[in-house]
Amino acid sequence: MRIVGDRIRHAISFEIIGLLLVVPLGAWVFHMPLHDIGMVGIVSATIATAWNFVYNYVFDLFLQRTAGTTEKSGLARVCHAILFEVGLLVVLMPFIAWYLGVSLWQAFVMDLSFALFYMFYAFGFNWAYDRIFPLAEWKPQSQGQLQGQPQGTQ
Repeated sequence: MRIVGDRIRHAISFEIIGLLLVVPLGAWVFHMPLHDIGMVGIVSATIATAWNFVYNYVFDLFLQRTAGTTEKSGLARVCHAILFEVGLLVVLMPFIAWYLGVSLWQAFVMDLSFALFYMFYAFGFNWAYDRIFPLAEWKPQSQGQLQGQPQGTQ
């Protein structure tokens, strides 16, 4: 499992890169001022960062207990991304409606659009993050033996 420092690096880098992409895109798509979408983005990212930290910890605990590893299959990654965004959608919709002065339906459409963006972004980001920062437990046991190392010394 990932250590706290790694989880913090993951959550912060995820939100910073996501904001750099979604704020200008959201302002353009919804014809809203950049500063309004920026504020929604910053508040949403702050809430999402806390949710990201807790959600990923609980998801990894679940995987560890049910599968014996935290390595995610393609299906697990899809479920991971969808469940994360559904939980966030429920929390953020009332804030978006209030701050932007739009109806709950408009907030739902906006929030759903952001959620769909982030669902695909989360899938790609997490996959890339796991490749850039892999855990030792994910390496095949035979890899060390192929390199002439005794098993268990990796």
